[in-house]
Amino acid sequence: MNITRIEAIPYAIPYTHPLRFASGEVHTADHVLVRVHTDEGVVGVADAPPRPYTYGETQRSIVEVITGLFAPQVVGFGILDRERIHAVLGRTIHNQVAKGALDIALWDAIGKSLGQPVHRLLGGYGDHLRVSHMLGFRPAQELLAEAQRFGAEYGITTFKLKVGRRPLALDIEACHVLREGLGDEAELYLDANRGWTANEAWEVLRATDGLGLTLLEEPCDAHEAMSRRRLVEKSPIPVVGDESVPTAGDASRELLSGGCNAICIKTARSGFTEAREILGLCTGLGVDVTMGNQIDTQVGTLATVAFGAAHEATGRRAGELSNFLDMADDLLAEPISIVDGRVSVRDAPGVGAEIDEEKLARYRQDR
Repeated sequence: MNITRIEAIPYAIPYTHPLRFASGEVHTADHVLVRVHTDEGVVGVADAPPRPYTYGETQRSIVEVITGLFAPQVVGFGILDRERIHAVLGRTIHNQVAKGALDIALWDAIGKSLGQPVHRLLGGYGDHLRVSHMLGFRPAQELLAEAQRFGAEYGITTFKLKVGRRPLALDIEACHVLREGLGDEAELYLDANRGWTANEAWEVLRATDGLGLTLLEEPCDAHEAMSRRRLVEKSPIPVVGDESVPTAGDASRELLSGGCNAICIKTARSGFTEAREILGLCTGLGVDVTMGNQIDTQVGTLATVAFGAAHEATGRRAGELSNFLDMADDLLAEPISIVDGRVSVRDAPGVGAEIDEEKLARYRQDR
């Protein structure tokens, strides 16, 4: 079964409210739907979410690199020729989101051609992933109200607090208010999105000692190599690499140099193939992994669930799966449900992301 055509369709869906964090804010999901067509009518689907303020990729750059560079080189390959395809993509550095979407679309096409769900092809360990909900920059009492609402409505008990603000007292207060309001049964962890220095991060850790925080993600820029290593050595909780580890090579460098001692895997920027390489590094070195979110739509969320549920190590922790609830609409024909704090895999060939063509026609930006 050979690839005959690759589509990269830009579309835009607004958020119900601005999403704010240390590295920027977004008001609209300006994403790209990627479709890999084959000569037997099978079509693999994936979503590419640009994060221009983090990785430099934009909606326009993803469309251009896929249609203008990757597609002419990849069309004609068989969908099982993944290593050959990745060798072609690897000649171009960076562009991780564009490459990741192509990889997921290939896996989706492979699953559909074999009549098998992708989570089984990847490993088949479980059939669901627990949900972690991200809390953005808001006053502490508003964050608590949101967490309590998501706990009551969706059964979510794990929350990732976006921090990295100045003054530090804003984030320290939020940690205390959330712990007091949610009780000891809720899991809380932090993501500073490189918003602090290493010394500021250490000050926050001291001020929140005893609150039972479980992880500290990207506290400062990884280029602060020496100070960050000292922070990792002193921190009572794992320091998670995220933006600093988009590739397997980056993950190995940061883990071996002491820049972090846990890794956030995002299928949106690594696809499934490189995500497996990163996971292998982590399990081999005995470090924790989390399944992250790149402000994913429901299409992207299903990909995260498929990978996370497929492996024991990624299934241990709650995955960041609820950002789609902040969107005014979505392209998925059958919406995702969060039940008892978890999202189940789709028991359908491929990833299970069936697109609503009417909605795609409504939100696409190229017509």
